[in-house]
Formats: sequence, C-alpha cells, structure tokens
Amino acid sequence: MRRRDGEVEFDAGQFRLRARLVTGLLALAAVGLFSRSVQLQVLDQQFLAEQGDMRHARVAQMPAHRGAIIDRFGEPLAVSSPVDTVWVNPPEFAEAGDGIAKLARALKRNKQWLAQRVTSNLDRQFLYVARHMDPAEAAKIKALGIPGVYLLREYRRYYPNSEVTGHLLGFTNLDEAGQEGLELAYDLSLAGQDGQKRVIQDGRGRIVQNVESILAPRPGEDLHASLDLRIQYLAYRELKAAIRKHRAKAGSVIVIDVATGEVLAMVNQPSFNPNDRAQYEVARYRNRAATDIFEPGSSIKPFVMAAALASGRYRTDSLIDATPFRVANKTIRDKHDLGTIDLSDALARSSNVAMAKIALSLEPVQMHDTLRALGFGEVTASGFPGESAGLLSSADHWRPIGIATMAYGYGLSVTPLQLAQGYAILGAEGIHRPITFRRVQDPVPGERVLSQKVARDLIGLLEEAVTPTGTGIKAAVPGYRVAGKTGTAWKASAGGYSTDRYLSVFAGVVPASRPRLAVVVMLDEPSGLLYYGGDVAAPVFSAVTSGALRLMSVAPDDLEHVAPVTLAEAGP
Repeated sequence: MRRRDGEVEFDAGQFRLRARLVTGLLALAAVGLFSRSVQLQVLDQQFLAEQGDMRHARVAQMPAHRGAIIDRFGEPLAVSSPVDTVWVNPPEFAEAGDGIAKLARALKRNKQWLAQRVTSNLDRQFLYVARHMDPAEAAKIKALGIPGVYLLREYRRYYPNSEVTGHLLGFTNLDEAGQEGLELAYDLSLAGQDGQKRVIQDGRGRIVQNVESILAPRPGEDLHASLDLRIQYLAYRELKAAIRKHRAKAGSVIVIDVATGEVLAMVNQPSFNPNDRAQYEVARYRNRAATDIFEPGSSIKPFVMAAALASGRYRTDSLIDATPFRVANKTIRDKHDLGTIDLSDALARSSNVAMAKIALSLEPVQMHDTLRALGFGEVTASGFPGESAGLLSSADHWRPIGIATMAYGYGLSVTPLQLAQGYAILGAEGIHRPITFRRVQDPVPGERVLSQKVARDLIGLLEEAVTPTGTGIKAAVPGYRVAGKTGTAWKASAGGYSTDRYLSVFAGVVPASRPRLAVVVMLDEPSGLLYYGGDVAAPVFSAVTSGALRLMSVAPDDLEHVAPVTLAEAGP
C-alpha cells in the first residue's frame, strides 16, 4: 500500500507475498503438529503408556493381622483390634478452604500446629494426622466431608489384663512391631508377612482401581504362652499386697513348672500398663525378674551344699563345727554360736559359718562347675529379651575370703529367673530343663547335671528349713510338704555394703515328695519393721504356692496337715 499525491494506492504484490508467508507458516505448524501427534499416538504410544502407569500405578501394602498371644488355656493376653488412622493429601487438603480449622476442631488439636504440618509437606501425597482412632470417632471425621482427608484401616495391640501381664508381654510400636517382652521375642512369628497389590491412583493419590493381587498377606501365628493366667493373677495380687505391707521398693515372683521348665507366672512390682503409652519408660517396663541382678544371700546355700554332697566328702549326717573363725582379715560368724551341727541344721538355721567352712574344704573348680551346671553365670534358654547372665567369675580368680562369702551369697550375682531355674533343677531331681515361655505339650527330657541322690538329699535337707526350728516356717503350706530356703542380703553401696538396705528372698519347691512347682519370691528394700526373707518373702511364697497347687489340682502329700478350706479361683 503506497501513497501518491495524497491518495492511498493498494500494492497487490506485497499482499500476496505476505499471504504466502503466513500460509506457509501455518502449513509448517500443521505438519509439525501432525508429526508430533503421530509420534505420541503411534511411535511412542507404548513408552508413554508405561510412563503414565508409573505415575499412577502403585504397589500398595496389605498389612497382615498380628497373631494373638494367649495363655496355656486359651485366655487372651494380647490381641489386635481394628482402628482407623486419619491421613491427608497435603496439596488437596490445603485447598479445602476452612478444612484445616474443621479438622483441628474435630481432632481437638491446635489449628496452627495442623496448618504448619500440612503446609510444610505440600510435596507429599500422604501425611498421617491421627493414628489409631476408635472407628466410631474416625467415622465422625469422615462424615465432615473435608476434601483431602481420608481414613486408613489399621490394627492396635490391646492387652486385656493390663499391668498384671505387662512386664512379661512387653508391647508393640504404632506399626505393631514388637518392642519388648514376648512381643519382641516372638515378633517374627507373631507379625506374619504383609501382602501387596497393584492399584491405580488419581492425581490426588486416591485409589481408583485395584488392578491385581501380587502377594496375599500371611497372618501372624498365635503364640500359645506357658503362662497360667489364674496363677499370674494370684502372684500379682500377693506380691502387690506384700510390697504395700512392707513398704518395699520393688519385688518379683516367678513360678516354674518343674516337669517342663514352663514359666507359669512372672510378675514384678512396680508394674506398668502396656495399654498406656505414656508409661513406656525403661524404669517402668523392664522385666526385673529377668534383667535385674542381685546378690542372693542365703538362698544360694543349697547349691553350695549340692557341690559338697556331689564331691563325696559329705553326707547328710556329716557334722560341721559352726563356731566363728577368721578368713584373711574377716571373722565369719552367725547371729548365735551354733557349735557343732549337721548339714540339716546348717541349712535350716542358715549358718554362714558352716557353709563357709564347707565351701573352703572343696576344690574351687568343683564348686564353680556345680554352680555353672545349675545355670548360674549364664542366661537361661528362655530367649527373653534383655535377660542378664548374672555374675559368676572364673574359679582361677577366687581367693579364700571370696569363697567363704560366696558360700552365703556374696560375690556372685543372679537374676530371680536364674535362681528359680536352679531350684527347678533340684525339684526335677537333678535334670536341667530349658526355661520356656511357650506352652509345652510333649515331655521335656532335659540334661542331668546333678545326681538324683544328691538332689533328693538336698530336698530332704531343705524341708527342715520349713519347720518350727528353721528360718522358713512362714513358707509352710497346709497339706503340702515344702522344701525351701530363706535369703536376706545386704545391698551393695559405695565402698561396701549398706547395713540398713536389704534384699529379702524365699525360694523353694512343692510338694517336696514329688516337686511340681519351683517358686522364687524377692522383695527389694523392705522398709518396715520386718525385713528378713523368712518374714517378708516366705508368706508370699506360701500364699502363691497354696493357691497354685489347688488351681492345678495337685494332690496333698502331707495328709496330717491338710487345710480344711479350699481356695476360690483367682481372678481379676
């Protein structure tokens, strides 16, 4: 278009040139779009489909149901209950207007906390908000219809007997993985195996289609524990009452079936409730009966006596001069000068002098090997997590003063579980059977570590300790012969031993004629007027064994002293 003398003249040639240029550009764009379309829809179709699947197809986990823990008669000890977890898709939820305020009110959470948590995770498509809610409460959250808020079905571990079985069972974490106790010891079989399935998700991470099952979930196996819940309640009740009565710092009771090595009851005080996660502190949930060591005092004397009888140098009627004597710079003496006594009196009257002289007359390696064979200085076969091996040093390091004091329970350390195992071996007439927390159905042969005669002689000697002339008379059970030993030990303190802090113990087997149960009772630092094992631990032993024998329908073996009343079945 040109101007000539004030008139505009149209330039057709220039217009055609521009038109051809535009047409050519449009043609090139059309060819490019067509080529790209062919590439995407034909040449690259398979690749793009795979990429799309990679972005929207997911492998989702299908959690396996954790197996239950039940007692030997099928009573539930630990079960998994269905619960719902609230989760959000942060990008979607953040666009929900007042959704944050609504959800915060429904969950009774701080609005600012929830807003900060969501906005700091906008690059994620899954975010936990509240774990393990009651399904009815979670349904109310879902009913609000807040975009980006979803529910996930999970399971929560529940312990019906709460603190009565807490230390033994332990607990799981939020993902139902065992953390302590039997939950941890048998976690592999209890947990089972999670399954997997392939799903299609939309752009907001919601599952819109289940494609296929990859691996079916395998539920966990139920654990049939050796525990007898009736005896567990009985032991818990009696120990708790004794702790209160004698104002003790702590305590433990263990009941073992002599014939099988099964732990029928194991309780501690103070206790803890595994249903309350606020109580998950080591000081509260550790199982003192298996993890805590102590110097056993006179309760170790029967095992030193076992070494003496096994040596062949002593018989049950052998006499010992129990007058005080010196070892190194220490005088060994009893509360009263007992003079010359036999082995029966040495145990019944708990003579430190007699036991020290017996121990010093033996070869150190012989006493060490006997104690080791009876399970001291090594963990039991129970497999309980965190179990301690105690302390039994090599005989090469023993000195005369150490041998003398070890004979009455100082210089070595044991756990209540180890001590119970030792008495169970005596009750089994010298057979060492593995300690187990699983229910046993078949006979357990075990290994002989002490001759039958020595074991039977020892049981006969220990019966004398539970007579009016012995220190353990308060452990007597009407209708049953009891063989046991008291123990009262000073507690170690900085620079030596405290003279006002004690550990009080009673351990024994019943019925003595044919032992069925081995029981250990330990009270830590009784602070009342009474603190001897025969005064504070022996009565607990009597109450627990009396009830347990009747619950198990064990026939009396002392018909001259049968109790005239029966015990009501123990319960919550």
